[in-house]
Amino acid sequence: MSQQFPPPGQPHPGYGYPPPPQPKKSSTGKIVGFSCLGVVGFVVLLAIIGVLLGGESGVKTAEESTPPAAATSAQAKAPEPQPSSAAPEKKAAVDVVAKKTQFKKTILAQGDAYTSVSVTVTNNSSKPINVNPLYFAITDTNGTKHAAELGVDENQIDTVELAPGENVSGSITGKGDFTAKTVTYTDGLIGKAVRADVAG
Repeated sequence: MSQQFPPPGQPHPGYGYPPPPQPKKSSTGKIVGFSCLGVVGFVVLLAIIGVLLGGESGVKTAEESTPPAAATSAQAKAPEPQPSSAAPEKKAAVDVVAKKTQFKKTILAQGDAYTSVSVTVTNNSSKPINVNPLYFAITDTNGTKHAAELGVDENQIDTVELAPGENVSGSITGKGDFTAKTVTYTDGLIGKAVRADVAG
């Protein structure tokens, strides 16, 4: 015996009418909403651009109203800035002054083959700096660098910490008989080097 189904929309025996199909949602509302939002955004964007262009056009109008020849002559007549001679020169953070001096032998010196240079170190910075004979090197007129020899000159520069504004003087001595050309000071073996010419 074949089972027969009732045609669509007809009640099933014992179950009643089937539920009605869900109505299809229309996306027309969304499209209209997004379109309105797009139009409002476009109008706001045009208003912002108009304000920006309006401000620039006022500046351009003022510039364009001046004849180009007058602008050129005004630029030609403008005085060139002169460096101010009254402005004080900025001091270096560390100042080193070097000059030749007589080697004064100590008991640690082996012979008299040494060359000494008198140096004065001034701390112009806002922080303390360290001075140590090992922080100096002497370069001779041949370009040879001589490390400082410790304890061989009676006037050897002291190992000190210089507060801002303080200075210290003493001798730096290199081994050998040579003519000193420059002295280089480095604040703490790897700091910034300061070079000074040796005055006669």
